[in-house]
This record gives sequence, C-alpha cells and structure tokens, in this order.
Amino acid sequence: MSLEATLGATAFVAPAEHRKWHAGITGGMPQTPTTVDPATMRAAVETNVIGVIRVTNAMLPLLRRSPSPRIVNMSSTVGSLTRQTTPGAETGPISAAYAPSKTFLNAVTVQYAKELSDTNILINAGCPGFCATDLNGFRGVRTPEQGAAIAIRLATLPDDGPTGGFFDDAGPVPW
Repeated sequence: MSLEATLGATAFVAPAEHRKWHAGITGGMPQTPTTVDPATMRAAVETNVIGVIRVTNAMLPLLRRSPSPRIVNMSSTVGSLTRQTTPGAETGPISAAYAPSKTFLNAVTVQYAKELSDTNILINAGCPGFCATDLNGFRGVRTPEQGAAIAIRLATLPDDGPTGGFFDDAGPVPW
C-alpha cells in the first residue's frame, strides 16, 4: 500500500479536526498542574495518545498481513514515572500535559503488546532524545536523524525481538 493510501486510510478513521499529521505536541509551556488549562491537557492526549490509537487501529489490517510487522510508538523519557520520581534525574520542566501524555502512551503500548501477544506483531515505545525540531523551538541537542535511529532499530527488530518495551539509544528505559 502506498504512503498516500496509508495516510488516506488514517484520515478516513480520524475526524477532520485530527487529520493534521503530528508526531506529537507539547501543548506549550508553562504547564504547572495548578495553572494548566484542561484544554491543553486534552489536546496533548488527543494527539499523543488517541491519535496513535487511531492510526494503529487503522493500520492493523495491513500489519496482520505482513511477515514481520512492527509498531513503534514515539515516546519520551519524560514519560518514565521512574525517572520523574528519581531525585536529580533530568526530565525537563514541570509538564502537566506533555509528560503524562507520554506516560499514557507507554501504558497503551503495553496494552497493545498484551492484546497482540498471540500474533507476530511487535510493538514498542522509543525515545528519540532531545532532538532539534519545531516541537521544542529547535533547542534540542540531537539531530532528527540521530533521533530516528531508535525508531529504525525498533522497526527492524528480528521476529524474536522484544515487545511491550520502552527503549532509547542506550537500551531499555525504566517505566
């Protein structure tokens, strides 16, 4: 299936207001829990979680026909509750919308892995690192090409590779 047809299938599933292609959104800063607008949180979850569910479910019929299907959800280490609660760990600014949306995405990734465990579909979450993109005003220290390495690695796992995991370039990321 061509990329255009794939995106067309996605657009068919997604309501018009969600048809813009996003890799993810932060929702803007600051995002302290006491001041964040619930609409900001809703937008982050709609894009970073529900959008992923819609695309994944739209693609599952094609993936089921593939000899080595892979699903790679782009997450962030800020979604790691372990890192968020480790004193001194660098997890960026307080983020009441973006970070929880990535935690939510990680949880959804695990649920897909459990549901699809009797298939040959491998699904994992990957963190590209702090890449210089429009998501962060190009402040990142990594190039998009460097960030893509984890997605490529997870998309090309062998058939006996891990599923339901969270990874960055260094390996497994703690939940």
